[in-house]
Amino acid sequence: MKTPTNRSIITSPNTKAHILDNDAVAAWIFLAPALILLGLFIIYPIVYLFFLSFTAGSFTSRGTYWVGLRNYLRLALNPDFWQVIGNTLYFTIATVIPSLIIPLGLAALLNRSMALRGVLRTTYFLPSIVSLVAAGLGFRWLFQTDGPVNAFLSNFGIAPISWLGDTFWAMPVLILLSIWKQLGFNMVVFLAGLQTIPPSRYEAAELDGANAWQQFWHVTLPGLRPTLIFVIITTVIFTLRSFEQVYVMTGGGPLNSTNLLVFYIYQEAFAQFDFGYAAAAATVLLAITLVLVYLQLRTWTED
Repeated sequence: MKTPTNRSIITSPNTKAHILDNDAVAAWIFLAPALILLGLFIIYPIVYLFFLSFTAGSFTSRGTYWVGLRNYLRLALNPDFWQVIGNTLYFTIATVIPSLIIPLGLAALLNRSMALRGVLRTTYFLPSIVSLVAAGLGFRWLFQTDGPVNAFLSNFGIAPISWLGDTFWAMPVLILLSIWKQLGFNMVVFLAGLQTIPPSRYEAAELDGANAWQQFWHVTLPGLRPTLIFVIITTVIFTLRSFEQVYVMTGGGPLNSTNLLVFYIYQEAFAQFDFGYAAAAATVLLAITLVLVYLQLRTWTED
């Protein structure tokens, strides 16, 4: 029987699988640095956070010890935690909705041929590059009792309002800052999405007798579906992880009315040094974020 030559081996049916194996090895080699960094700085911290939520103690010589579900039970029975959850939901909903509607309207206006479009786009985007700490200090100055906002309202006979010291007004000020901070970024993303919609769709809708609102509802929104998914998810994540506004402007007060979940986690971990309890609260925040992102993806991507 004739021994197969090297040429017959190369052209054998297994050659394709052999090449695919080599490609797979090469792909893993190129992906390895990114996967290692992903594992070290994202996956490992999440796993360790989940483990830490079942422990108590501190990172001293005494160390931590296993307590099971005790931290989660403490969360469930703590009225302060439920107040913080309510504050976070209120803050998120009241921030996300205007942060979608206002930038979308501005993007629709700027998408038309108008003078100074580039200048206006740059002006609206500027808040996105301002540090939240600096913006928080600026808003705290604006809304202090003897600040410019009360000085302006006094011209209309309105008595000074303790914006950041009132349980009713403190949260709206934080929401206003967050909307102002997110507005420019969302507007630029919406504007990019609008420019990908073919003009022929609007021309066809106009020939069919559709008015401006019908064109927006049946042409613009369907064409912006991928953009809307991205903007909603990024805005929700931005609001859920809000910390700087609370830290700089209110410190969670007055009477815990502006205490958001991330600031609550910070207080428990680095003020009370209750790391296991803080890890449990952080795990709840992670679960809430994942559920909200999943629901948004499922809602907006289904036909």
